[in-house]
Amino acid sequence: MIVATTNRLPAFEHFIQGLRQVWGSVADMEPRMKRAQTLLEAMLADSAIIAHSKQWPWTPGQNLLLYEDPDYHFVINATVRKPGTKGAVHDHGHSWTLYGLIDGKERIERYMRLDDGKRAGHAELKRVSDREMGPGGVDFVPPYEVHAERGGPERSVAVIVRSERMVGRFKQHIFDADKNAVIDAWGPEQVPYELA
Repeated sequence: MIVATTNRLPAFEHFIQGLRQVWGSVADMEPRMKRAQTLLEAMLADSAIIAHSKQWPWTPGQNLLLYEDPDYHFVINATVRKPGTKGAVHDHGHSWTLYGLIDGKERIERYMRLDDGKRAGHAELKRVSDREMGPGGVDFVPPYEVHAERGGPERSVAVIVRSERMVGRFKQHIFDADKNAVIDAWGPEQVPYELA
């Protein structure tokens, strides 16, 4: 049994402690993230987390920073989208990501890069999948996977588990598929937010 040592929501504290156990016992990142996905799916279904998420603020161009582990360095973020908000087409560089919806619906798009990446500022993409994801759904995003999240007709809320902090450490690619363009950019601004 995990005993909470903070004033965090019990389900969130349980989630953190579960992730710490996974990071401490599983060395390879892909199986680590697959185990983390199971923990995230359970947390997304928790009624206290769902109720608490109703008050989370809108985060245009930002992520809520819910937790950063001092020992294992994984990060838990959240994002809140207004209806119809379209996220940029992007990757997360060499990091791994789990993107799980608590509330609302979003379209999850995946792209394949067609060019060799050698021409600066140029990228040719082809959309290879487009699916709707609802509450409890988790998108598993390996390194360098090009993707986008598109908000649905209502407010949507997602929790994001990252294998490591991106912002301030390394840049990601942001794509403009219509113009065959790509730029390197820092990730979204991190806004500390307590789930207490």
